[in-house]
Order: sequence, then C-alpha cells, then structure tokens
Amino acid sequence: MTKIDKVLYTGKTLTTGGREGASRSDDGQLDIRLSPPGSNRDGTNPEQLFAAGWSACFIGAIGIAAGKQKVKLPQDLSVDAEVDLGTSDGAYFLQARLNVRLPGIEPALATALVEEAHQTCPYSKATRDNIHVELKIVE
Repeated sequence: MTKIDKVLYTGKTLTTGGREGASRSDDGQLDIRLSPPGSNRDGTNPEQLFAAGWSACFIGAIGIAAGKQKVKLPQDLSVDAEVDLGTSDGAYFLQARLNVRLPGIEPALATALVEEAHQTCPYSKATRDNIHVELKIVE
C-alpha cells in the first residue's frame, strides 16, 4: 500500500440518509440529493458520482501522458464512464468501462495514451485488481 508523502487536496463531504439522503461538501460547492440507482427520484447516486470523478481524473491523466509525448490533444476529447453496481454470490460489486474519445489521434497513439493514463490516474490505481475495468477507444 502506498502512503502519500504530501497531501495536495482533501475533498470533504458530509452525507446523511445514505442512498436516499443528501451530500454536501464543506465548502458548499457540492450540494446534492441522493437517490437509489434506477429509482427515478430526484438526485444522483454514488455510481454516477464515481463515474464523473473517475472520467474527469482520467482526462487529466491523458493530458499528462500527452504532454510527455508532446502530443496536442483535441478539444473534444471525452471519457464516457460507465460504472455498474451488481451482485455476485449475494455480495455487491462494481465494474466499469471507460470509453475514451480522442478524435484526430491515430489509433496506436490513442491506445498508448489511454494505457499510460490508466497506469497514472489515481482512480485507476484505486480500482486496479479490485474491480473489472474495460478500456475502449471509441470514435
């Protein structure tokens, strides 16, 4: 397990009511209602929040990989993150797919950037060998 030498940022939230509650950051920038997946209630769910955080972080990691190779990334670069909540043998698990769109980048280079990003993104590191993750380059 890696111990952080220098903390760069700490995100703090207070959540009440679980999947049917609310979550608010200490600075007030995040203030959301929560709802169970598929309930059609107002609010989001933890899987959506995880997908949003991971995809944003992953785009940053692609940027770092591209910078090392002196590659200019397209402005419409995007990551469509899909996080599944499911069960196996009566226990709950997550699995994920990251569908990366890098228009104008040749496929071999796009693959190299995505693979490097997956090695450096903190979310990817946190999930490595813990959940099933698929990476895909899409047009």
